[in-house]
Amino acid sequence: MKLRSAFLLFFTVLGFFLVSFQPERSIHVILNGSVVDQQNKAIKGVMVTDGTNCVFTDAKGKYRLESTNEADFVYLTVPSGYEIPADDHVAKFYKAIPKDAKGSFTANFRLTKLKQDDHRHYTIVWADSQINNQEHADKLQQQVVTDTRAHVAELLKKGPVTGIAAGDISWDQPNIIAEYKKAVHNTGIPFFQVLGNHDMDINTRSDEKSDQTFKKSFGPSWYSFNRGNAHYVVLDNVFYYSNSYNYIGYITEKQFKWLAQDLAAVKAGSPVFVSMHISAYTNEKTREQKKEDNPGNITFNRKYLYEMLKPYQAHLLTGHTHYNENRMEDGVYEHIHAAVCSAWWTAPVCEDGTPGGYGVYEIDGNKVSWYYKSIGYAKDFQMKIYGPGTSKLRPQAITANIWNWDPQWTVRWYQDGKAMGSMQQTTDYDADAVKYLNGSVKYTWMKARLTDHLFTATPSSGAKIIKVEAIDRFGTAYTEEIKL
Repeated sequence: MKLRSAFLLFFTVLGFFLVSFQPERSIHVILNGSVVDQQNKAIKGVMVTDGTNCVFTDAKGKYRLESTNEADFVYLTVPSGYEIPADDHVAKFYKAIPKDAKGSFTANFRLTKLKQDDHRHYTIVWADSQINNQEHADKLQQQVVTDTRAHVAELLKKGPVTGIAAGDISWDQPNIIAEYKKAVHNTGIPFFQVLGNHDMDINTRSDEKSDQTFKKSFGPSWYSFNRGNAHYVVLDNVFYYSNSYNYIGYITEKQFKWLAQDLAAVKAGSPVFVSMHISAYTNEKTREQKKEDNPGNITFNRKYLYEMLKPYQAHLLTGHTHYNENRMEDGVYEHIHAAVCSAWWTAPVCEDGTPGGYGVYEIDGNKVSWYYKSIGYAKDFQMKIYGPGTSKLRPQAITANIWNWDPQWTVRWYQDGKAMGSMQQTTDYDADAVKYLNGSVKYTWMKARLTDHLFTATPSSGAKIIKVEAIDRFGTAYTEEIKL
């Protein structure tokens, strides 16, 4: 009996210590509120989320969501037909949940109906503004904002315009974010933001801690919104894995679980755009004949994202690489955007010779089309031609860099008015990229990169004028000439 009593006492004490020292559990929090329009009329069917679970507003515009104190925000998927809630044009579709919230937290949202029908609308994508000082911020205003604002004015005549900044908003300099916000304000359109590797907090102990500055500045790092028939998703695929500056492209399970709920409400066949900073995949390993992919330039678990996007007309809107590349994989079209800062604000072209610029997407019902808008040039500036002697590989050839090319384009050339047939696609260095980037004194690591959107042809001796005609997948023809 004494032995039995001793065992009972031992396990009682052990149980007390196990209960007393178990990890702190999340506090249960009920998120609730309403979504109404400017006349206080209920808006039914609006998705509301805490970044983990999703619910919809009822016929009275009310929602109720079970959450925990681990959630940072309660936020909306802004429905089609309504303006994007914004603070000086920076999208603000969320409410921060107080960390001391216990029991419940009420967040009400008010939306304003669009004055324009958004069945036809436009989305522009800035990638890698990457400012880290006032000089950069001034160039962003003077060059990028000036061009964007003028182009947006033309687009607004036909439909609403929304902006997405696809990451690397700043360049490891959180204090400069205020200047970025000024730039967005001056575009005149609402902008959504994507977390880039230069936007994360380094020297933190985990990936979950690396987005604190971004969240304070812009809200959730994954979310969605609607425009017309299109559904837009933003993901955080910059996975920070150690002290200092180390990351890979990777989508967390928490985001996948949220995305499954989010996409369940989207009609099959609809246009779905997913914007994240790091490309799902780039062909640079093949172009540069490397043995391995750069782990910081691809998303390792992209196949699972592709699988989720199969029911839709899916496009990925990415940046990060400072070059332009269009590619298709598993039925998903990826647009890797060149940088609006071009070569880190030191030259007019990116590593592949693409001028600094941004993507423009037109969505008309379920029909999607796009083009690249170079800063400081007209919309139809889609290529540059170089004369003989500018390519080391083909010194006798003329070379055309057609930066937004994809395999559905047709590229032909004419010599002194005579049709000469198709040009030869080749992988090489762009002459301007070599000129401006190689040997840079300011950034010694900067250099031209091999690109495969170059096309060559060898003119006859005595030829005087060469014209190149590039016809995109939508049947739009672009031409440029060069005098020899």
